[in-house]
Amino acid sequence: MKKHGILNRHLAGALAQLGHTDHVVVCDVGLPIPPGPFVVDLAFRAGVPSFAEVLEGLLEELEVEGAVAAEEVRGRNPEVTALLDARFPGDQLSLVSHEEFKRDWVSGARLVVRTGEARPYANVALRCGVPF
Repeated sequence: MKKHGILNRHLAGALAQLGHTDHVVVCDVGLPIPPGPFVVDLAFRAGVPSFAEVLEGLLEELEVEGAVAAEEVRGRNPEVTALLDARFPGDQLSLVSHEEFKRDWVSGARLVVRTGEARPYANVALRCGVPF
């Protein structure tokens, strides 16, 4: 049995299949997920696991070129805003409307990882890169 890294076999397998330009959405429990993307639902109860915990774990595993989030996060969720600004400084984070985020980024995701986060707009799309 693995003792380090991502232990969830569905998530570990899905991450291993990602390629350059694929994107992964990390989302809260309230984000509607359309048919299409592979979904790994990690939500156990409200707040468990948190958006921050899952995002940090994924960033340890993935090469990320940039990220996209809903612009509404800025006024509605200061904790997630601070986390995204810290992890994606400068022009690494693009903001779009929440409707555009759902329409273009969630529906087009290769993988959606649902967390137990129960605060609004705790969602981000990660653009996969290559480590060379």
